[in-house]
Amino acid sequence: MHYYYCPECGNKLINKQAGDDGLTPFCENCNKYWFDSFSTCVIILVTNEFNEVVLLKQSYLSDKYCTLVAGYMIPGENAENAARREVKEEIGVELESLNYAGTYWFEQKNLLMVGFIGKVQKCELKLSKEVDSAFWVKWQLVPDYIFPEHPDNAAYAIYKKYANQIVQAREMQPIC
Repeated sequence: MHYYYCPECGNKLINKQAGDDGLTPFCENCNKYWFDSFSTCVIILVTNEFNEVVLLKQSYLSDKYCTLVAGYMIPGENAENAARREVKEEIGVELESLNYAGTYWFEQKNLLMVGFIGKVQKCELKLSKEVDSAFWVKWQLVPDYIFPEHPDNAAYAIYKKYANQIVQAREMQPIC
């Protein structure tokens, strides 16, 4: 969000140099800068011991494509706890492990997405009301179901990281 008026006193903000950050909205009355703000989400590729991935259908996002587990962070919550909470809420599963997979900017919704790859044992999924359906799919088939590769598509970027990990692990296995 870009500020034009001071959230504290309501005065119109001016642009003022803020050190190395350049021109920034500033309230002369409160003597305070108002840097742009944005929401932060987590997005988690959930996988199992068979290298299958959980994909979700959520009609409010798309009738055609699937997505990964994702959700907004709660103020005061760290990204790892948010990821564990979202996986539990959306598909009813406790993560065994969680690994950071990068941050991604989603321009369309002005969101910073913190990505993870989480591991669970294959099990039945218990869906929240906001998830229409969810299913396990072999990792190689994931691109057939998710939004196409695009710079704003965090799900695809995290999938590529996961796929690269699988390929590298296979290349390191000894040949008998």
